[in-house]
Amino acid sequence: MELQLDIHKRYSFADYLTWFDGKRRELWDGFIKKMTPAPLSEHQLISFNLSGELYLFKRKNKCDCRFFEAPFDVRFPKIDETSDDKIFTVVQPDIVIVCDKSKLDKRGCMGAPDFIAEIISPATAERDMVDKYKLYEAEGVREYWIVFPTEQFINAYFLVNGKYQLTGVYTREHNILVKIFDTDFEIDLKNVFEEED
Repeated sequence: MELQLDIHKRYSFADYLTWFDGKRRELWDGFIKKMTPAPLSEHQLISFNLSGELYLFKRKNKCDCRFFEAPFDVRFPKIDETSDDKIFTVVQPDIVIVCDKSKLDKRGCMGAPDFIAEIISPATAERDMVDKYKLYEAEGVREYWIVFPTEQFINAYFLVNGKYQLTGVYTREHNILVKIFDTDFEIDLKNVFEEED
């Protein structure tokens, strides 16, 4: 039997946990935002490559942060309202880094991760560039990357005094600095954006 959900009804994370139909969704202030079916192959390849570069850094530097790929739930509760029935915003970013392990539990992350990367598609572009930008800025995500797979560039933002500042626009010809780490860790974007055949 297909799950019948009302897109005009406000749901909580407690409701979200009961949906076992295999479809990916996010909650925005309690309202359902459907996610696209399986992403395009270029999206998945870039996610794999970028995650691989981050993993190599973690292994080499014995980094204590935790790294995750979608699907991975990030919950943004209101202050002091952390019970499942009081949480109304749940997102599934493409790549997440959490350095404060007290935010992690068996269901994902409660509160702002340190780093989020979203790999856009035509269906998610406005949400990633506008809605999630505002959400992540307001919630205190320190570093946010918007990855454009077809055009092969990344807009990188870092939180300064509660507002995102664009640290650069990086193409496959650049190295990009991961600013949340206290090192000069850079990723060569040729390893992320593979040359097209």
